[in-house]
Amino acid sequence: MTYLLAEHICVSKGGHAILDDVSLEAGAGDFVAVIGPNGAGKSTLLSVLAGLLRPTSGEVSLDGKNFPQIPPKALARRRAYLPQNPLCEWPLSVERLVALGLTPQLPALGGLPPAFEPAIRKALEACDLLDRRTQTVTTLSGGELSRAMLARALVGEPDILIVDEPVTGLDPRHAMDCAARLAAYAASGKLVIASLHDLTLAARHAHRVLALKDGKIAGAGALTSAMIAKVFDVEAEIKGEGAFANVTVLPVHDSRENWESSP
Repeated sequence: MTYLLAEHICVSKGGHAILDDVSLEAGAGDFVAVIGPNGAGKSTLLSVLAGLLRPTSGEVSLDGKNFPQIPPKALARRRAYLPQNPLCEWPLSVERLVALGLTPQLPALGGLPPAFEPAIRKALEACDLLDRRTQTVTTLSGGELSRAMLARALVGEPDILIVDEPVTGLDPRHAMDCAARLAAYAASGKLVIASLHDLTLAARHAHRVLALKDGKIAGAGALTSAMIAKVFDVEAEIKGEGAFANVTVLPVHDSRENWESSP
């Protein structure tokens, strides 16, 4: 059973508090969406939860063991992390890029064992990239590269999948497919934590949200209009539930409208 616990996380850089007393607990089967405006601390929190950034104070533990006590390779086997706007400047084929997600499981010497081929094919199919498997990564579009990076994160079937803005740059079809795939991955017994700007996708697929503003928790639980207003300073309507949920941000009426309409 996977159980991730973050307690009273604080991160400061240059005397500036990026995260201030943020706590989260999540386990197998959970899909947690982290939302918030730009600069709220979402990417920093995900880096801490992935064990890539040590907090200034507070602790993160996995199954009762604090991160510093877990060997890096053991953590890498159980957790995959996909950063925002990932890059690859090496002229690798798509399938070779995806295979890099198996690095913690590969033998120290030799090539890619044939036993890993089914996992690579499965990840390529899941991200609609099977027809691109031999294509050079540097020739992919931005959206195709994002999908290839997601396939790399999925290929090892980690217990914990942490992804930062995974739908950025994707067309509507692939954005919806990506969110649905993350939800399905969580439903298979894995833990998924993803930062999302698309509130409709968060409402449709995440089990709960963690809302950040100015580095602090501004809301947690089900996404509501009140939470959106508090976090983003806009009014919104949420209609429908589950796969039929839709979030509409209402027009903002302020002095700019009067200025634009003046002679």
